[in-house]
Amino acid sequence: MANEEELNEVEQGSQREETEQSASAPAEDAHLTETAQDSSSMPQEEPAGEGVKPAVDDGRAWFVIHCYSGYENKVRYNLEQRIETMGMKDMIFDVVIPTQEEIEVREGKRRSIERHVFPGYVLVNLILTEESWYVVRNTPGVTGFVGMGNDPTPLRPEEVSQILKRMEADAPHVMVTFKSGERVRVIDGPFDDLLGTVSDIDMDRATVTVMVNFFGRETPVELDFLQVEKA
Repeated sequence: MANEEELNEVEQGSQREETEQSASAPAEDAHLTETAQDSSSMPQEEPAGEGVKPAVDDGRAWFVIHCYSGYENKVRYNLEQRIETMGMKDMIFDVVIPTQEEIEVREGKRRSIERHVFPGYVLVNLILTEESWYVVRNTPGVTGFVGMGNDPTPLRPEEVSQILKRMEADAPHVMVTFKSGERVRVIDGPFDDLLGTVSDIDMDRATVTVMVNFFGRETPVELDFLQVEKA
């Protein structure tokens, strides 16, 4: 009898466990479903590096063409017209004449002028092919590319940066029309209209030292380039 009672208790315990497990299963399934939904709604991280496109090197470079000095603007105009009419905008991108603003003093008056940094030369940014070479080389006024023989030599990136930096300088360059030992006249400041002799020129500071006569004595006076002119 004791054995039968024990068996009945074991069977009843097993039935209770099965009932509890079956009752908890839907709750667990619901929890798993909610978790899956939550994870699917979270933003997915992109693999590192995706979305960043590498720079495309299409082979374009800056080249120098030679022309007669004083014809730089005409050559640029002619070349730009040929690029337009011959449909070469996708091969020849830019035509630049390196210039620099200068201040010139003449007869006591200042005037701003645009000076060609490299007279007789024009820069062209292009993809070098036989077709682009032909278009540029046969432009009226162009005498040739700078390079060895018929092989144009492109400018190095640091050379281009240096030229463009020079063109974009904020302060205009002052044209110096005098040299050491020459007689100059002071045209501005407390020494206005005095004559003197140039003893030193400092290009970095844009100043000139002039020896002027005060009461019979030669005295050095430091002046700005724009304060003097040739006597």
